Amino acid sequence: MKILYAIQGTGNGHISRAREIIPIIKDYCQCDILVSGTQCDVELDYPVKYRLRGLSFWFGHKGGVDLWSTVTKSNLFQLKREIDELRVEDYDLVINDFEPVSAWACHKKKVPCISLSHQSSYLSNKVPMPPKSDMIGKFILKNYAPADTHFGFHFQEYDNFIFTPVIRKQVREQKTDVQDYYTVYLPAYDDAYLLKTLTLLGDYNWHIFSKHARQSYQVGNITINKITNDKFVEDMAKSTGVLCGAGFETPAEALFMKKKLMVIPMKGQYEQQCNAAALEQMGVPVLWDQLPDQFESISNWLESDVRVSVDYPDQTRKIVRKIFEVNVNSVIWQNSRELVYQYQF
Repeated sequence: MKILYAIQGTGNGHISRAREIIPIIKDYCQCDILVSGTQCDVELDYPVKYRLRGLSFWFGHKGGVDLWSTVTKSNLFQLKREIDELRVEDYDLVINDFEPVSAWACHKKKVPCISLSHQSSYLSNKVPMPPKSDMIGKFILKNYAPADTHFGFHFQEYDNFIFTPVIRKQVREQKTDVQDYYTVYLPAYDDAYLLKTLTLLGDYNWHIFSKHARQSYQVGNITINKITNDKFVEDMAKSTGVLCGAGFETPAEALFMKKKLMVIPMKGQYEQQCNAAALEQMGVPVLWDQLPDQFESISNWLESDVRVSVDYPDQTRKIVRKIFEVNVNSVIWQNSRELVYQYQF
């Protein structure tokens, strides 16, 4: 059996999760890898057969999506060409982590596509949602990467097709400590903005991991680091707490390491608003407004020692096995490659 595993390359979380999933998929079948997107700082340890531009959003500098860069750097004609030219028909199945090119190619050419992603969890009406609805955001989550069957990841198992996060082996085996500093990962803010804000909070030590820094440097009690996977994991493991965006993997790993956690969802990014709502329900402090308006909330968090307890067992192999048992062994294809049976939850 030949499988295409397609991964979204905007942000680091999808790639980090794929590093755990790929070797398990390879135990079952021949697997080629596709990555689309241009905003990732983490590399895979496996050869990538297809590197596509896809469709990405661009991080801004003051806490939100850079709409201008997102629009001007998107090339819809190239996206259509990539969808038309991608030969998904060469594969028996596509496993998709919120990757639009392969998803729409499968939709167009009637090739079975299974979604294995955090975004799939938002198809359940049992998942916590932010108080302010966003119709455009909901539309994007539902239609960005369509699939036939969905398996989701979230901070809790809200539904029968939702699993707790895939925690990397590197994180599971990392020795933790509580040293006198806080790890910061807020890629939607530039360094100058963060420096200006964090210096006003007193003598706390901050280790910022920056998408914008070309080399590491220090300003007073604040260290700005280039993003490297190993250094970031080691730094987070020894920190007192983590201040980060409301993505998925970084908050999940911080919770797994039993770190104090505070999140700031990106403006204009509905998925992060949804993640923040779930984390807030679990007891994680959330900053819904701009950083300069939140000094009191951050100060209270710094002075507290509240840590949210989670149970994230290693079930990655179990999940992949379930995908193959249910969606491969229980799916029958005719010679015309028409899907005639599909498992439903």
